[in-house]
Amino acid sequence: MKKLRILLADDHQVIRDGLRLLIDGQQDMRVVGEAGNGQQALQQARDLKPDVVVMDLSMPELNGLQATERLKAEQPEIKVVALTVHEDASYLLQLCKAGAVGYVLKRSAGDDLIRAIRAVAVGGLHFDPTLASEALRGHRKEALGKAGPHTGDLSEREREVLIQLAWGYSNKETAGDLGLSVKTVETYRVRINEKLGLRSRTEIVQYALRQGWLNEAHPFVRPPR
Repeated sequence: MKKLRILLADDHQVIRDGLRLLIDGQQDMRVVGEAGNGQQALQQARDLKPDVVVMDLSMPELNGLQATERLKAEQPEIKVVALTVHEDASYLLQLCKAGAVGYVLKRSAGDDLIRAIRAVAVGGLHFDPTLASEALRGHRKEALGKAGPHTGDLSEREREVLIQLAWGYSNKETAGDLGLSVKTVETYRVRINEKLGLRSRTEIVQYALRQGWLNEAHPFVRPPR
């Protein structure tokens, strides 16, 4: 079995030690490196090419947000899971904009971090549910305003396609799940981008999150595999 390669970035050694024990105890993953600040995290990511970086937000030299932005600019294929004490929804939205696809609170159980790592490794998302709900409530109006005058023009099928893409599904997977051809999904994707002015998957994720479409209670949601 090929194990997921994990890089830990946290300025507290005791936390890194605990995370290493937790992660190395899983059959499908292992820690390949550690970093005590944001600059080290960037260099370790360049050298080790991990699958997932578990990133603390409060670190010296470069904080987790800055490190995430630079890391995703250099190596967009690497997934970032933020692990933090910050329970302010604004941090979640900032990290999402920077390219992080997971947000786990340090007070959460270890199993939550493991689930997050596995989810993002296969292209999914994992956000602390309470914090995500708060972010949705606080930023829904702002998102609708930024989306432009055509926000309400999405058809039900277009919304379903957008949600699939936001969860990290490929065009082929989306086509199979919705009973469409790959070409039809590609057409829907072009229409969605034109209507909402979305230019990247990150912007698609942000839009879907703020609309509440990545909330498991939402009727359109299709959670990641």
